This record gives sequence, C-alpha cells and structure tokens, in this order.
Amino acid sequence: MTDISGRIVLDAVIPARAPWSAVVRQGQVLRIIDTHGQQAVDALFYNAHAYHERYSVQETLINQGSAYIGLGTALYSSESRVLMSVVADTCGRHDTVAGACSCEGNAVRFGPQTRYMHACRENFLLELARYGMSKRDIVSNVNFFMNVPILQNGELAIDDGISEPGGYVDLLAHMDTLVVLSNCPQVNNPCNGFTPTPIRVIISEGPRS
Repeated sequence: MTDISGRIVLDAVIPARAPWSAVVRQGQVLRIIDTHGQQAVDALFYNAHAYHERYSVQETLINQGSAYIGLGTALYSSESRVLMSVVADTCGRHDTVAGACSCEGNAVRFGPQTRYMHACRENFLLELARYGMSKRDIVSNVNFFMNVPILQNGELAIDDGISEPGGYVDLLAHMDTLVVLSNCPQVNNPCNGFTPTPIRVIISEGPRS
C-alpha cells in the first residue's frame, strides 16, 4: 500500500453491511480500502454546506466521456462543479451506473423472500437522516470496487469483484464534501463475493503545493 503522505485526520474500520459518513475538507484525501477484496462500497457525495448540490452521474460521465470511474476521474456535482477527484486507484475501474441495491430491487431480481434483507438504500436512509435528509436526497451513486461490465447488447452485468485485498482508491476533495458510504450488504449477487467484509477509511491532509 502506498504511504499516506499527509497527517491522518481519521482512521476507521466500517463493519460489513454498515453505513458511514464524514465531511472531507477541501484539500483532504479520503482513502477507501477494500481490506479483504471483492467488496463493493456504495457512495454518495454532497456539498457539505449546501446539500442540494450533490453528485451527478450525468455531469460526471459527460465530462469524462467514459462509462467507468478510475484514476483521474473528476466527480461532478449537480451544479457542474468538481466535488472530488480520483488521485490514486489500485482497482482501475469503478461503477456509477448500476445504482444501489434496495429491498424492492432485491425482491424483483432475486425473489420475494429477499425483500427484507438489508440493502444499501436503507443504509443511505439511516445515515442521511443524521443530516436532516431523506429518501428525496438519494441520487445515483458511485459503486467503488464493483465490477459491472457492459454487455454487447447494452445490458449491465454484475460479476465477481476485481479488487485485491488491500486495494484502495484515493479521493481528493475540491470542496468541503459530505461523503456517505454503504459498505454493501448484498449477498444475492457476486459484487461482494457473496460474503460482505469490513472496509477501512482514512482521511488525511493532502499534499501541499
């Protein structure tokens, strides 16, 4: 693992299936570490001072001209401003099209017996409530480490994760950004290797110019 160059502000382990959130200040770097490998991490991003400005998958994909997120990608907001950018990445490809799993989606895709399984949407609702937000504030998200190939017919598939144990992605904050994570609890498809595992997050002071 590449050394953290700046002073560490926060270092935490997020248990399997659990939500997490924090404000990453402008100039700080958030590292998300896939400790065991093959663990999807769903993420939402908001301007920490104006929650109505939040991550926009449309702005992000249009500006970078690619269906995936990777090294050098800028994550754009609904106001066409950069929230964060990917400054290091050992995985190489992350999804921002497939969305977050939900109880309703589980029931449709995997059968009614899965409806009451915990899902990322519920994690997001729990965490957003801490900031006075609700389901109206859930937008399309980023799925770090999630392997979602686009098939020849244009359909999306969900395959085994391609991240190795200890793999990570570093996000540099271009403004004070509220980051909300769901350490994905999905066990009905291979995005987590059918066994959700803990992840680690580190916030550090970014390199000074």
